[in-house]
Amino acid sequence: MLYPQNVEEKISFTKIRELIKEECSGPLGIQFVDKMSFSKDLSLVSRLLEQTDEFKKIIGSGELFPSSNYTDANPYLDKARIEGSFLDQEEFHEIRLSLFTLSRCIEFFKDHEEAYPSLFALLGLVALDNTVLRAIERILDEKGKIRNNASQELSLIRSQILYEENRLRKVLDRIFREAKSKGMTPDDASITVRGGRMVIPVLAENKRKIKGFIHDESATGQTVYLEPAEVLDINNELKDLEYMERREIQRILTKLTDTMRPFIPEMRKAYHFLGMVDFIRAKAKFAIKTNSHKPILKKERQLQWSDARHPLLEFALKQVGKKVVPLNLSLDHNRRLLVISGPNAGGKSVTLKTVALAQFMLQCGLLVPMDSHSVCTVFDDFFIDIGDEQNIENDLSTYSSHLMSMKHFTQFADKKSIIFIDEFGTGTEPMFGGAIAEGILLALNSTGAYGVITTHYGNLKQVAAKNQGLVNGAMRYDVEKLEPLYQLDIGKPGSSFALEIASKIGIAKDIIDYAKEHIGEERVKYDKILTKLENQMAQQESLLLENKRKERILDQRMKEYAEMKESLEQNKKKYIQEAKTEAKALLDDVNRKIENTISEIRRTQADKDKAKELRQEVEQLKAKVKPEKKTPAPEKTIKVISGEIAVGDHVRLKDSGAIAEVMALKKNEAEISIGDLKSNVKLNRLEKISLGEMKKEKKSLARRVGFDTNAKMMDFSPNLDIRGKRAEEIISLVQNFVDDGFMLGLKDLRIVHGKGDGILREITRNLLRSMNSVSKLEDEHADRGGAGVTLVTLKA
Repeated sequence: MLYPQNVEEKISFTKIRELIKEECSGPLGIQFVDKMSFSKDLSLVSRLLEQTDEFKKIIGSGELFPSSNYTDANPYLDKARIEGSFLDQEEFHEIRLSLFTLSRCIEFFKDHEEAYPSLFALLGLVALDNTVLRAIERILDEKGKIRNNASQELSLIRSQILYEENRLRKVLDRIFREAKSKGMTPDDASITVRGGRMVIPVLAENKRKIKGFIHDESATGQTVYLEPAEVLDINNELKDLEYMERREIQRILTKLTDTMRPFIPEMRKAYHFLGMVDFIRAKAKFAIKTNSHKPILKKERQLQWSDARHPLLEFALKQVGKKVVPLNLSLDHNRRLLVISGPNAGGKSVTLKTVALAQFMLQCGLLVPMDSHSVCTVFDDFFIDIGDEQNIENDLSTYSSHLMSMKHFTQFADKKSIIFIDEFGTGTEPMFGGAIAEGILLALNSTGAYGVITTHYGNLKQVAAKNQGLVNGAMRYDVEKLEPLYQLDIGKPGSSFALEIASKIGIAKDIIDYAKEHIGEERVKYDKILTKLENQMAQQESLLLENKRKERILDQRMKEYAEMKESLEQNKKKYIQEAKTEAKALLDDVNRKIENTISEIRRTQADKDKAKELRQEVEQLKAKVKPEKKTPAPEKTIKVISGEIAVGDHVRLKDSGAIAEVMALKKNEAEISIGDLKSNVKLNRLEKISLGEMKKEKKSLARRVGFDTNAKMMDFSPNLDIRGKRAEEIISLVQNFVDDGFMLGLKDLRIVHGKGDGILREITRNLLRSMNSVSKLEDEHADRGGAGVTLVTLKA
């Protein structure tokens, strides 16, 4: 049961229909879109989802599937059904094209039975073979014209026509040449056709010089179109042949229609199948556009949704370069009715409409915009009360209309129903409206129904907290920035933040104090607790995100360390092996030289001069293989000044040698500034130096590092284009680019990586998030690249 009758307009499902119609290839699919309806049959919904999901896979695979000529031939079949009637060439041509598309669809599903079993099962609707298609193809060619060999009579007639046309052309050419040579025709004239007969153009003053029949004249009257008497009989013969051809074509088409007539019932079923295929394909194309998936469908009633989105809202936000905030929802038999509270414009109604639209899409057989591991179920009843239903004709106020809806809900809702109520209880005096809403909420809870309800009433939050089956939900809100976060938290009520918002806006304190007094201390405390919980949750989430970021950085550093260690081990083995090889070669050379020396001494019988010469050669060889001693570089000394360190002094860190300036002193610590970097260090790690020493050290550092700020600033561009680079290339490029920008004191950088498959964007942004100098990342404006460009904001 659906309530109210215009439920599709309420949840904007009519717009979904129109978008799916745009994906259809023809009227057959559009007819199915119009027939698409809410179903409570779990097996039917599951089958429809499976069909669409399989077609989504076909599109994603890139396999060739017929995409045209999904023609609705039912009007032609209605015409052909009448005895004695016949279809013309154009109508048979459209039927031929659609039957060819049908045969290709059938062949595709037969070839992919195992891959797409649900779509293959649709072939049971088709009982038509290729008899009709082959019969049409024997008569019509690819352009939809009757073939010359469609019948023996037609072949003879067309051969005779061709012969007579050639004979006519020869006679006319001769007459026209003669007339032209005598100057009886216009200069740029040629043989033409008037009234279906071939004629020659003749100047009006010469029309009586040639015997024949005048069929027409030019707009100026200076030229007449004359059929010479010599070709009159030939033209008459051609006319007779054309009539004979027309009668023969009619006979052929009548016979072809008679051949097709017995197959009309099977053809209607075939076109039903063709329309269904077009419809399923349109649903699959829409699912791809909305990033929709087939969820896990269970008979047990529970909703475990992850990253659900409102497709229409997502389309609208994309046009202005924004992203929709996804919704996570969890409802089961213990927590069936979700009571959402929070500030105005905080996203309560959007959340309700997102759940309502996604559930309705699901039960219409559409893939839903949420993660594929989400769990969904099917309900028998779909009730919604949303918007202003004031009816002047029935003399119903807005509140009375809401009460009529509540009456219907409490009478007909049960455990198989899902209910959606926006701004529950509003429209009348708050005290009475809240009390009635409380009673209705308890009554709905007793029915076992599921649903989503939005409200501002505090008593409904308390009821939801105390009764099983009900659960509170809150829309997150940034009180400091006065901005909604559009995030749903289930399990706690939300505050309207009315007092905080009023105070931030600048409402006078005495007005706010008056409001607090009249609200009551208990209620103010309650709202303060909610606000405190909201702030604590925001802080916890911020810490959690920071911890996750640090974990990612740690994992990356550990991976880099492991790779570096492995590389060092491999290089170590390699270098040791090379050293051993070289050492062995040297030792072999030394031994060989010594042996040769000994042999030479023996041979020369220990001649002193010769022995001395040989010993010198050995000493030279020993000096050659002896390791070189490295002379340590003289350590630079910096003059240290005695005395206590004060604010503004220049100091040097003992352990690292870095030069810094003292910004502040706190007990045993000092806050120092090293360029743009600030840090707190113990005083015993510092030693005081003079201003002159500091300047010398900075100049020395500049020479060692080789970094000229002015030159770097002139050469540096705040735009980096990494399109076409490999993943391993961009890491060093991005790191150096951001480091240089930070060192130069820039605030905004721009990295162009393109959209593509999103791999470069993901690697770049993960790397940027791990860099301490980066403050914020965001997409470029849609007009200037959108998600293909990352804007980087550096820390001050």
